[in-house]
Amino acid sequence: MSYLDAEGWAQRGETGQEVVALGGGHGLSATLRALRHITHVLTAVVTVADDGGSSGRLRSEMDILPPGDLRMALASLCEETEWGLTWRDVLQTRLRTSGALDGHALGNLLIAGLWQLLGDPVEGLDWVARLLRAQGRVLPMASVPLDIEAELEDEGRVYTVRGQAEVAVARGTVRHVRLIPENPPVPAAVLEAIGRADWVVLGPGSWYTSVIPHLLVADLHRALVTTDAHRALVLNLARQRGETDAMTTADHVRVLREHAPDLKLDVVVADPTATDDIDDLIDAAQQVGARVLLRQVRTGDGQPHHDPLRLAAALRDAFDGFLGEVGRPEPWLA
Repeated sequence: MSYLDAEGWAQRGETGQEVVALGGGHGLSATLRALRHITHVLTAVVTVADDGGSSGRLRSEMDILPPGDLRMALASLCEETEWGLTWRDVLQTRLRTSGALDGHALGNLLIAGLWQLLGDPVEGLDWVARLLRAQGRVLPMASVPLDIEAELEDEGRVYTVRGQAEVAVARGTVRHVRLIPENPPVPAAVLEAIGRADWVVLGPGSWYTSVIPHLLVADLHRALVTTDAHRALVLNLARQRGETDAMTTADHVRVLREHAPDLKLDVVVADPTATDDIDDLIDAAQQVGARVLLRQVRTGDGQPHHDPLRLAAALRDAFDGFLGEVGRPEPWLA
């Protein structure tokens, strides 16, 4: 097990390579459920810009980080025993009442209470990880809550929207995003984990509100660019209405490059059934120094969801088979 004990977090050993996964929401949850099959030395770095639902209410009322995406990441790493799975279900349970608590996830309230008690977001999350006997650690990407501001174009009109919940439903095509504040503090534990990592994994997830924000924080950006770790990008299985419905698969890589031109990748993981133009994707990957790894990672029901075991197999292939060569890559075919 790699949950927190009196001596601190488990160090590298027979548990596998050290991996840091960055993202938020269901996308990061899918990555974590896959990575836990590969390594126990795992750190999740989670976006903290959510301003909707239970998280948004707690953020507004208590002036705290939005806990929802952090809760989901912790739940994805729970020990798969009766103890861990029961506490996972407790965290994920939403209250149904006729009063002020309606819609709140119990885990959000637990995390908020620990933060109020301890006065330290990282320490509070570590205690929840202990409760779940989590196979990894969950950290916020910034020490303060963030707002996302997006520039959109709709039928020739350019306008600005602020707030993750508003960006998700705004009409038009997202052209650029920025964070407020522009240079938030990053927990030291995040930078240390990236510096130690063998692999850093970005995606899948909401491209402009869960993936790209990590590249917009100066200290986090610098850590991702300068780390000795290999870097993998996991692409989505479907376009997201509003954010990316006009983007091709290759456009996702290009947008990442536009927001972080100095970031180099080593491998881009894509499902061939969700790739509209493989040659175009290869060209886009080449621009960031990456190979394309084509693997079926979709669930068998045909829905645009990543299957944890299939994604784990693809990432294991990437981790074990990477040769570090730069040049025109060819897709790795199953």
